[in-house]
Amino acid sequence: MSTSAKSIATPQEKRTVTLLAASQALFLITAVTVMTLSGVVGQALTPSPSLATLPVALMMVGTVVATLPASLLMKRIGRRKGFLIGTAAGGVAGGLLATLGVLAESFLLFCLGNLLLGVYQAFAMYYRFAAADAASDAFRSRAISLVLAGGVVAAFLGPWNASYSQSLPLPTPEAGPFAVLTLLAVVAPLLVAMLRIPAAPSDHQARETARPLQTIAAQPRFLVAVLCAAVGYAVMILVMTSTPLAMRSTGFEMQQAATVMQWHVLGMFAPSFITGTLIARLGLLNLLIAGVVVLFTAVAVALAGQGFWHFWVALVLLGIGWNFMFVGGSTLLTHTHTPAEKGKVQGVNDLVVFGLVAAGSLMAGSLLHQVGWAGLNIVLLPFLAIALLAVLWLRFAPQSTPGRLNRPIHETPSRPRRGR
Repeated sequence: MSTSAKSIATPQEKRTVTLLAASQALFLITAVTVMTLSGVVGQALTPSPSLATLPVALMMVGTVVATLPASLLMKRIGRRKGFLIGTAAGGVAGGLLATLGVLAESFLLFCLGNLLLGVYQAFAMYYRFAAADAASDAFRSRAISLVLAGGVVAAFLGPWNASYSQSLPLPTPEAGPFAVLTLLAVVAPLLVAMLRIPAAPSDHQARETARPLQTIAAQPRFLVAVLCAAVGYAVMILVMTSTPLAMRSTGFEMQQAATVMQWHVLGMFAPSFITGTLIARLGLLNLLIAGVVVLFTAVAVALAGQGFWHFWVALVLLGIGWNFMFVGGSTLLTHTHTPAEKGKVQGVNDLVVFGLVAAGSLMAGSLLHQVGWAGLNIVLLPFLAIALLAVLWLRFAPQSTPGRLNRPIHETPSRPRRGR
């Protein structure tokens, strides 16, 4: 007899997920504003078109540099204290420097601000794993997806901030959205301070039960989880970062580009309300396959033309495909490690994911300039094919016990049973 995830969740789990979803929404307003506006601002501040998306890329570089230290730090001092450090040292400082960079017309200062916003992102990306820490096995996939559903708020407020906050009474209009980000980052610690996350295993327990990273990384599930999350995110960020520039070069206004980005972000996070349910009903591997197919469809629509509706439909599909691959990959990862191993495993996962994401965002401006919108989308096809083949390999490999991955998993296979 199956029980819905809603009824399985305890009041404490619901409270934790609500706080993490709200924190996720505040961070994602920052991320969406950067994706929508930083490339355009970068283009205005630098004479080289190929460097237009460098500020966005530096945000991802900041994430890559900070993601493993953030994971190890939180293992030592706890999730809540780590999240407080991320919001202050990354969000507040980064937003302030980005604002000053726009006001001073300093490309260097603006890039430094975006770099620190990447540190904010490095810590914020662990909100989903904090939800997994606080959730039971049966509620885990839904907890992860519901935290990411906080992005629905960002889908509306992020592009709105990038567009309409430029009317604030500041000397440079583009400084307004980044000033708003700074204020939101000041609010974020208030939510984080109310979190109650289960303590990590003691160092003694960790030394006794943790396996070497090589052993964990050799699991087929680990390899597919990391690959799907990394490819899905890198493909999404490459297209997402390029879209405002491509639309502006085609003759669309900034408000039209912001509308497309708004629907794209909605496509990224609105499915999170049902992604956990889809995992329970369809299975993890089937959801990952569906994610790759949706991304293939997004590329096909983008190649069909450069009208407003082509951009709109392609970007909505891009968001949905990313959601399936990222939520699915994140959920699969939680079934490859024990609680004692989570710090290093999650850190390595996000290091690989955001390494590819940084490369994608850095290449976006240069690719768009050199090969155009169509060429940029064609470049994505081999990477999507690799991800699809990897999931199919896991799906049909005898040693992967795919049946366990294609029905609700109430117990993590790699975690030892406790004695009764």
